[in-house]
Amino acid sequence: MNINQERIAQFEADLRLAFQLSHLNIEDESYLHAGHAGAATGGGHFKLTIVAPEFEGMTKVARHRAIYAALNSHFPEAIHALTILAYTPSESTH
Repeated sequence: MNINQERIAQFEADLRLAFQLSHLNIEDESYLHAGHAGAATGGGHFKLTIVAPEFEGMTKVARHRAIYAALNSHFPEAIHALTILAYTPSESTH
């Protein structure tokens, strides 16, 4: 298991503690940013697709804030950039 796979497992564990997930996919997109100044610090670039009932009634910004709070301990060492797609179960196609 490489460093980013280990990180993804840790992210997943923290998200499962914070949300009742019906879908979660975390993609390592760090390879798309090779040579980027932020990549030099060791933090990776990740794409998160998450479906959770807790997002019901929340704005997109509030959903992102909740996710950032759940992953707070991973910034900036493990996560340099995070793309977030957050849905409620009724909004999801997953």
